[in-house]
Amino acid sequence: MDMFSELDSRPRLTRRQKVLTVIATWAVCLEFLDYFIVGFIIVFIGSSWNLSFGQSSLILLSSGIGAIVGAIYFGRLADRIGRRRVFITTIMTFTLATGALALTPDNAAFGWIYIVLMRVIVGFGAGGLYVVDIPMVQEFLPAAKRGRITGYVTSAVPLGFLVGSILVWLFADHIGWRGILMIAVGLGIVLLLLRLTIPESPRYLARNGDIEGARRSIAWALEIDPSTLPLETSGTAAPQQRPAQMRELFSYPRSLWVSTLTNLGAQTGYYGIALWTPTLFVLVLGIPAALSGLYMIFATLGALVGRFVLSHLAEILGRRATGAFAGITAAALLVMAALTEDLEVFGGVSVFLLVMIIVYFFAEGGFAIVGPYSAEVWPSALRTTGMGFAYGVGGIGKVIGPLGLGLIVGSSNFVKPDARTATLLPAFSYFAAWFLLCGLMFLLFGLETKGKSLETLDAEIEAQRKCALRPAELGMKDPSTVSPRQDEVTRR
Repeated sequence: MDMFSELDSRPRLTRRQKVLTVIATWAVCLEFLDYFIVGFIIVFIGSSWNLSFGQSSLILLSSGIGAIVGAIYFGRLADRIGRRRVFITTIMTFTLATGALALTPDNAAFGWIYIVLMRVIVGFGAGGLYVVDIPMVQEFLPAAKRGRITGYVTSAVPLGFLVGSILVWLFADHIGWRGILMIAVGLGIVLLLLRLTIPESPRYLARNGDIEGARRSIAWALEIDPSTLPLETSGTAAPQQRPAQMRELFSYPRSLWVSTLTNLGAQTGYYGIALWTPTLFVLVLGIPAALSGLYMIFATLGALVGRFVLSHLAEILGRRATGAFAGITAAALLVMAALTEDLEVFGGVSVFLLVMIIVYFFAEGGFAIVGPYSAEVWPSALRTTGMGFAYGVGGIGKVIGPLGLGLIVGSSNFVKPDARTATLLPAFSYFAAWFLLCGLMFLLFGLETKGKSLETLDAEIEAQRKCALRPAELGMKDPSTVSPRQDEVTRR
């Protein structure tokens, strides 16, 4: 039994593995706390600075643009120089940029431009943090718990919104938006100090020839003496001659298409509907804007429960079946919501509200599968590179989701569209199509990763790559026309 088999065979998590999971969850929570705070800033400065729709849109979308670049850049960097150093760098990047936002000049002409620039940097760091955070946790966990625990880590997304709501409620009237930002900076510094106690990923160290370092990292996680672990590694955990190159992503077409299109479908569908839901509650249900905020709490709770439930389901049914179930069900429920907007159940409770809570259960809850799965389907040498590329390309959905909505409802305001219930069915069908894409990619092309060690997955993914490339290696000849001698040479 090699050292990684020792890690994968443990039936329970150690205290240190639990601490690593908590720190990773805190990191994701802070990332999305920042996304919440920017909307709060616009509420404060929008009227006093006379911000136009275009200026507000740039402020809101700028971090998403930074996140696309950051996910691809830091994902690649983490496969080259290590998870630990890149993770620390991403925390420092978005924490320093958040602190710089608190120093925004009180100047309407220049201040909004300063905010946009700092928000791009915040997104750059936050996007990189997510695509390094998930693989880092996966590489310290036993195979039987990898899907469920990393799904829990993603549950920090709605928690980030919840923490932001609490901070605004408790402190906004006393310290203002700049003070709220400084609290976020303080939380980021604490996260950085805690993260310094976590060693480098053992899988990364083994691939780069530091077998003793990998053994120390596993021993740290298992809370045992390193000398009790074997020095042997097996399969793709063995040292590699050179770092993998970015272009090698295209040598794994199944991993590329599945991870990228599931991310694009989920992010386009979710971020489009999320920006419209508060407005829809007001228009469809005929409620005051303040009450819409209360209804959004129920939707967010539905999302949080969805992440936990689907994380567990992924270890029972498997990632492929659970991802397909979440995506296809979210698509069907969106169409149902549009068709039942005028219906009520007993007590006058709107069917539309109930269906939308369930939509959030599957639509946002599905990210508990999409995020971790986007790392699992790549070989270890390309794990963060592949996930970063998929998450980065998927981030385009944060723009085309709301933009597509604006075009459908005939509104130029795609951040908070002037929605009309007459356009509900075509708009919801647009989002449903993206969730359907996500679900079908899982169903038709997904690779099952449940219960398999990362080394086993590496071997399976590599075997698929060789099968895909073999016709090209044989000069695109029909395999039946290849001589036994030529076939043997190719195998070698």
